[in-house]
Amino acid sequence: MLVKDIMTHSYPSLYVDELATKARAVLRNRNLRVLPIVDGRKRVEGIVSRRNIMTISSSISPLRVKGIISTPPFIATMDMPALQALKEMHRFDKWYVAVVKSPQDRTYMGMLGLENFIAAFLKKDSPKLSRPVSEIMTKDLTTCSPDDEIDNVWRKIQKRKFAACPVVKKKRLMGIVTQADMLDSGSFFPAFEAKKGRFKKTSRISAVMKTSVVSLKPMSTVKEAAEILLQKNIGRLPVVDEKGELVGVVDREDVVKALV
Repeated sequence: MLVKDIMTHSYPSLYVDELATKARAVLRNRNLRVLPIVDGRKRVEGIVSRRNIMTISSSISPLRVKGIISTPPFIATMDMPALQALKEMHRFDKWYVAVVKSPQDRTYMGMLGLENFIAAFLKKDSPKLSRPVSEIMTKDLTTCSPDDEIDNVWRKIQKRKFAACPVVKKKRLMGIVTQADMLDSGSFFPAFEAKKGRFKKTSRISAVMKTSVVSLKPMSTVKEAAEILLQKNIGRLPVVDEKGELVGVVDREDVVKALV
């Protein structure tokens, strides 16, 4: 199985000289986590993620994409074995990598994400799909409360390099807040901002968190988790016990590692 067999070919990109606010709009409107950035010849220059976008909070910021771009530590090629690409993604802790035509030709061809691997694994009747999520879930959790300030939670997930944070109260799961939620609200701590056009929103997590959360039980299977992650286009699922208390989280990387 090669990268070109499972990758997403029709994945949008932006040019380096376009406005960062356009990148923010594309990420928000297309519900994307990352966006490849190319030069005038469609060669990959870098990646912009939600984390990069959240360094601006002004709707009229003149900042260009090249001002917030990240250089990817790894870029896949069309004819690379998919499992080799996955190994590199794990090594650099990346959920997405840009795909180029060849090592000599950096022309952008599409994106490879963990969801591509999950979809491919679901087509195989592997006994690993029957494992309970309690065996693969993350138990060392970072959480927040509904009364926490968005600025503080944003700093917390930025420091831990998370994309979301479960919201709990007295150990019970109350909801979840993601980078996308904070990006949509505009209520986060900016590293760059214009004097005009800054968003004015409430600063409590309760105002932006999702309270209708899909969750799993400890005995739910890896297959159930994989199917929900793909169908709902979400990155992680909280795991709760019979009391509704949060006991773990399963994300896309956990599922892929369990199936390899």
